[in-house]
Amino acid sequence: MRGVLVTVEGIDGCGKTTQVALLESWLKDKGRAVRSVREPGGVPISERIRELLLDPSGEGMSAITELLLYEASRAQLVNDVIRPALDSGQVVICDRYTDSTMAYQGYGRGLPKEFIAELNIRATNGVVPAKTVVLDIALSEAVRRRKESGPADRLEGEGNPFYERVRRGFLAVAQQEPERVVVVDGTPNAETVADSVRLAVVQSILDDVD
Repeated sequence: MRGVLVTVEGIDGCGKTTQVALLESWLKDKGRAVRSVREPGGVPISERIRELLLDPSGEGMSAITELLLYEASRAQLVNDVIRPALDSGQVVICDRYTDSTMAYQGYGRGLPKEFIAELNIRATNGVVPAKTVVLDIALSEAVRRRKESGPADRLEGEGNPFYERVRRGFLAVAQQEPERVVVVDGTPNAETVADSVRLAVVQSILDDVD
């Protein structure tokens, strides 16, 4: 049985990591084989790239360098973990994937979207999510949550105009691909959001899970 790739997206502070963990736990309780990963990172090479990307001291990094590092990290993760897990029939839940690159580097940084789309295909070798959940929250709420979580990394240190563009990018992707991408309000408490995430995933691609 071919596995299923589910991705969880949204601006920093939207609650992605919490929802990935809750979805993984719930699916395992239902008897599914699940592997969760994060981007950038997930394997040793990609984790080293993550350190470069998020290090606050790297503020001089160019947009194109940033883009290529994200794609390099992704290529390694797909090769080492995601594709093998899918081939073995697992549900793979990824905390960020290609839509983050389109939102952050395309809409946020203003790099050519067609170029990013081509790089996404190359880096993933055509591995596309069966379902993507975008957790959408107001920018003010995201800022509040990020302040509570500790010091900002390089991306989190970007100003509000950047994050407004990124948020619009995620919503634009959802509008362009409504069958794959579902937008969930990330404002309520974690369990309420988790119910909406489960509903979106189960109804769409895991209809054998009660």
